[in-house]
Amino acid sequence: MANKLHKPFRFAAQVYRANTGQEWRDVAHKVEDMGYSALHVSDHYIGPGAALDPTGHRPVTMAPITSMAVAAEVTDTLTVGCRMFCTSYHEPVVLAKEAATLAMFAPGRIEIGLGAGWLGAEYEAMGIEFPSAGLRVDRLEETVDLIAQHFSGREIKVDGQIVKAQDFLPLPVPESTPPIMIGGGARRVLTLAGRSADIVSINFNNRSGVLGSDSVLTSTVDETHKKIGWVRAGAGDRFDDIELETGAYFVAIDGQTDVTEEALMGRTGFSSEELRAFPHALVGSVDDICDQLEQRREEFGFSYFTIGDRAYEQFAPVVERMTGK
Repeated sequence: MANKLHKPFRFAAQVYRANTGQEWRDVAHKVEDMGYSALHVSDHYIGPGAALDPTGHRPVTMAPITSMAVAAEVTDTLTVGCRMFCTSYHEPVVLAKEAATLAMFAPGRIEIGLGAGWLGAEYEAMGIEFPSAGLRVDRLEETVDLIAQHFSGREIKVDGQIVKAQDFLPLPVPESTPPIMIGGGARRVLTLAGRSADIVSINFNNRSGVLGSDSVLTSTVDETHKKIGWVRAGAGDRFDDIELETGAYFVAIDGQTDVTEEALMGRTGFSSEELRAFPHALVGSVDDICDQLEQRREEFGFSYFTIGDRAYEQFAPVVERMTGK
C-alpha cells in the first residue's frame, strides 16, 4: 500500500559525464531550464579498465562534491544532490562538513544522498577494504547519525562501532537543513531509510556487486512491494511524510530515444507487457509514460523519479506534462 496522500511529481536528471567545465555548466543550465527539480551526480571514481569493465557500470567523469558546488553556483532554483554518496569512501566528519558547507552556499537547494556501497571491484581497484554488507550498513547508519547531529548544531557525540566523533560543535550549521536521502535495495538499508530519511530511494539490490540480471530480478513488481514494506516498517507513523524516489534505468520513448523498446526487451528478457510493468522502466509514447508514472505513484507511492543522462533531454516533454513547467 502506497502513501495515503499523493505527493506532487518531481524529476531529477542524473548526469555524471562532462568533458569540460563549460560543458558541465551548460548541463546544469539545461536541466534547470527543462523543468527538472534536481540534478544528481554520482560517487564513483575509477575509469575504464579491467576493474570496471565487467561490472556493467559506466565510468563517472567527475567527482561529486566539486560538481555539486559548481552546478549550484551557476543555477538559481535547481536542487543539487549526489545519488548516492558511498559512506565507505568518505570520512564521516569530513563528509558532514562538506555537506553543511554546500548547504551554506546554496540554502534550500542541496540534497544529501547516502548509500552503503556495493561496487566491490571499485573498492579493490582503489585499495579500499570492502567490508561485509553488515559492516557497510553499520557505517551508513552511524554516518547518518553524525550528519543529523551536525545539521542540528548540537555537540557531536557519536560512539558507534565504526564512526567515533566527540567533544566539538559543528561548523557550519546550515540555516536550511538539507533533506537526507537514503537509497538501496536490501531490507536493513530500507528499514534504516524509513526510520531516518526524508527521501527514500528504492533501488536495485546490487548484492552481486555488478549490474546485471540479478539486479533486475531483485526489482520486480513483487520485490518492489516488499521494499516499500521494509520502508514502512522502519518509518511507522512517519511513512506518509517520506518522499519515495526511484530511478528509471530503462527509458525508451517512441521516436525520441536511441534506445528502443525492442532493444530493452532483448536486454532484459522481458515481454513488452512485463517491461512496461517493471518499476524501473518507462517505455512507450509520452502518453504511455505519463500513464505509467501515474500508475507507479498509485501503486507504490513513487512521486520522485530520476532519469539518467542517456535520456534526460528526450524526457523533457514528460517532465513538462507531469509538473506543468
